[in-house]
Amino acid sequence: MICHMAVRSNPVLRKISLAVWRAWRSWELSLHLSSVGASSGPGPWDRSEQLPSVCTEKPPHTPVMLKEVLHFLDIQPGQVVLDMTFGGGGHTKAILNMVPEVTVLALDRDPSANSLAQQLAKEHSSSCGEHEHLYQVSCGRVTPLLGRFSELEVLLSNMNVQPGSIDAVLLDAGCSSMQMDQAERGFSLSKDGPLDMRMDGERYLDMPCAADVVNTLDQQALASILTAYGEERHARKIASAIVKARRVNHITRTQQLASVVAGSFPAAVVYARKDRLHRPAHVATKTFQALRIFVNDELNELLAGLRAAQALLRPGGRLCTITFHSLEDRLVKRFLQGEDLSNLDQFHFGPKKQSTRREKLVEGNRDGGSVHWLPLRKKVITPEKDDVNENPRGRSSKLRAAQRLSHLI
Repeated sequence: MICHMAVRSNPVLRKISLAVWRAWRSWELSLHLSSVGASSGPGPWDRSEQLPSVCTEKPPHTPVMLKEVLHFLDIQPGQVVLDMTFGGGGHTKAILNMVPEVTVLALDRDPSANSLAQQLAKEHSSSCGEHEHLYQVSCGRVTPLLGRFSELEVLLSNMNVQPGSIDAVLLDAGCSSMQMDQAERGFSLSKDGPLDMRMDGERYLDMPCAADVVNTLDQQALASILTAYGEERHARKIASAIVKARRVNHITRTQQLASVVAGSFPAAVVYARKDRLHRPAHVATKTFQALRIFVNDELNELLAGLRAAQALLRPGGRLCTITFHSLEDRLVKRFLQGEDLSNLDQFHFGPKKQSTRREKLVEGNRDGGSVHWLPLRKKVITPEKDDVNENPRGRSSKLRAAQRLSHLI
């Protein structure tokens, strides 16, 4: 569901017009349900002419923290690995090259990424061997799966994959380099394209996109989204600028939105922000992040993925998660600590304020661990300086690794 329940946890968000918000939720839900029948593949509208073919355009892909992932997953010959975000396939290819007889289940919600996984599966096709009784869809080292984290249970049940049968899981959250590099996808503010941002728009053609959000929601709702999902301090100013601009012309292009956001600040401020390499960062970066998370329901999907990993991993199996912003990392951290996240509307993943003595005691108890997970390293893992220089897009990545304990779910 595109409207996250987590939005309601922020006091600012409670001021949103309930009538507008509920209308938006009902509209999106009805569109989503109407497209379920086409969820197994692209709908009747052929968008092949609008989206670049993965066969003709293969952007370079550098997997993030590859050495660390391989180290902590500790994959052994003959094991079964679930790559929950195949993307460009960098991690999966490395696993296949380094570990003999490994079987990789390659999941991605993006049909373009699934096409790459299909190609890789053909390159590594073989007889099913000892896993023939497990996997009824693909006989080879790679089994492509098209779907969201929340759809994984159904996908695997159709393949007769049982809970507790997976040896290792990799969850690389966020937007892939492939999606960022394709202007037609609308993820990048540095490349002009339609303001889309849907990771699986080909599967859900009527699913609201980023342009629908910025041109439909009122100023207060837009500010709330920017605050909750972009942690944008100037959310009200930006939302006001968006509403004023769309009164003149609908905002339908990425650079059009970037210009609107930039226009709400003095010229000297547009590139005043710095990234972790101390390079100038566009003032609209957080706005784009917030819209992308909102459109793709990324936090709820991430939670669904973590729950799926917990159910699928065998006792002693290992999980590695890679996140790219603090909202994702805080959610993963609290999940691995065993916190109850069943009601995301009761949670707020914003930056922590100064804790009281009582809150520190509670936090200390959380650090004691979970009945489901044993951290393989207490502190979060960040990329080395050389890795960041080689792959700047991974500069904000954070890796957490944990081992599945034997307690029942």
